[in-house]
Amino acid sequence: MQFQFSSFADFLAMDGHGIYVWISFAVTFIALAAMALYPRLARRHLQRELLNQQRIEQRRRKVKAQRTVVQENA
Repeated sequence: MQFQFSSFADFLAMDGHGIYVWISFAVTFIALAAMALYPRLARRHLQRELLNQQRIEQRRRKVKAQRTVVQENA
């Protein structure tokens, strides 16, 4: 098997085109990683928002129940 490049440095340089090749690989990898992580982060954020809304609603019900008890006793 014949290798195209004589050394690892030549492989990285790719006859002067290495910078473009490696930047394109990095951009692609970053984009794929972001596409994989974003739904997880968004789901986590939505779950926290839902829990906060549920807590607020429970507090409102509790306050409303307390007010009705006070009004019935008065």
